[in-house]
Amino acid sequence: MSDFYQTGVVATFHKLGKLNLDKIESELTWYSQERPIALVLPSLYSELKGEALKGITRELKEVKYIREVVVTLGPASEEEFIHAKKFFSELPQKTSIIWNTGDNMSSVYKAIEEAGLPTGEPGKGRSAWMAYGYVLSHAYFRVIALHDCDILTYNRELLARLCYPVTNPNLDYDFCKGFYSRVSDRMHGRVTRLLVTPLIRSLQRILGHHPLLLFFDSFRYPLAGEFSMDIDIARVNKIPGDWGLEVGVLAEVYRNTSWRRVCQVDIAENYEHKHQILSPEDATKGLHKMCVDISKSVFRTLASEGIVFSDGFFKTLVATYARTAQDMLKRYEDDAAINGLYFDRHEESLAVDTFTSGIKKAAEIITEDPLGVPLIASWDRVTSAIPDILTMIRRAVEEDNK
Repeated sequence: MSDFYQTGVVATFHKLGKLNLDKIESELTWYSQERPIALVLPSLYSELKGEALKGITRELKEVKYIREVVVTLGPASEEEFIHAKKFFSELPQKTSIIWNTGDNMSSVYKAIEEAGLPTGEPGKGRSAWMAYGYVLSHAYFRVIALHDCDILTYNRELLARLCYPVTNPNLDYDFCKGFYSRVSDRMHGRVTRLLVTPLIRSLQRILGHHPLLLFFDSFRYPLAGEFSMDIDIARVNKIPGDWGLEVGVLAEVYRNTSWRRVCQVDIAENYEHKHQILSPEDATKGLHKMCVDISKSVFRTLASEGIVFSDGFFKTLVATYARTAQDMLKRYEDDAAINGLYFDRHEESLAVDTFTSGIKKAAEIITEDPLGVPLIASWDRVTSAIPDILTMIRRAVEEDNK
């Protein structure tokens, strides 16, 4: 029996049988005439050498409804940027490469910073944010879709399902989050399974009903990097610049649109991409750092909602989280057993211990500095401070792509 069960406050769209891909792509081609779509690809230069991005470009060659592909490139030399332009020149869609570390774009970042506005540290959040600014500069696009460039199991169906809820005006959603299963011979997605879900549910046990926590807990894969959104969401959202990116984006969506205009969609039977190391001994690396950043983002978002934190609260939270995570770990072990999957209880327990340490570290940081590093400024704020900034971005990107 297909799973069509609706949970939480966010509409959930499932994979119910085999998709007629030609039909949905035909509809997207029709609807995109009135609601043009830009696809943003945050990419590291190293990913150009991997098999995942080669597979993604092969699939994108067959996609007719994307008007422009915007590749926002991580730190890259001039030689690497030229290679990236050549690599993506195979795509039939108009394709623009944002050279974030080039002289032209550096001047744009400098102008924003001189206006006293935060642009964040180099990373996926900052790269995606600048791509939104470039898309906004066209005053033409109505939908932005974004997905990572390390998806080994990528296909056209993933992109079509991701774009459809926001592009189809009859559905009329402002934001659509992708979700998927991550299973090989074992379960993956440890940060979602063993950190985010038990942390959110522990907070609910302590705080009781809270709309923001209910919203977070409604997402099946809150850390998924794939989503589509109406252009106006890109205009008003602030962006975290660290591993708290995905949770921070959901918090901004919560603030800036109605729950009824938010959905999630099953975009893949299975999803495989690169795996991060756990790094239990070092909170500045791997999943340990991810845990600290995500926890800080959750705590700061709740603080902005009027929740008062104290040393006693955090001690209770750590104890509640540890118990909740261990209970969920047992569920995953049993789920793995009934499906014949490998399950390393020691490694899973080590992840819970590491995440417990990460939550403690995040609590210490929040206690010392409740505000922390400011979020990257929203584009409506930037354009208010620098009215011609979008023109500057467009010229910089066009100059680099000549």
